[in-house]
Amino acid sequence: MPKRLSPEELLLHSDLKRLVPLSRTTMWRMERRGEFPRRISISDRRVAWRRSEIEAWLKHRAAMGGAS
Repeated sequence: MPKRLSPEELLLHSDLKRLVPLSRTTMWRMERRGEFPRRISISDRRVAWRRSEIEAWLKHRAAMGGAS
């Protein structure tokens, strides 16, 4: 059984793409427009997203019928 992730866990892109089936470019464009949670820089060449923010975004999208 997979480990249950804590709400403040950070998701790398490899984790994120299992939850959000969008390309990196689409996520980046949506983020720039304020339509997607902001990434966090965890090193010079690595970014991550807060799992709690991604889950809240997914719930909001589902409630809105997929519209932003």
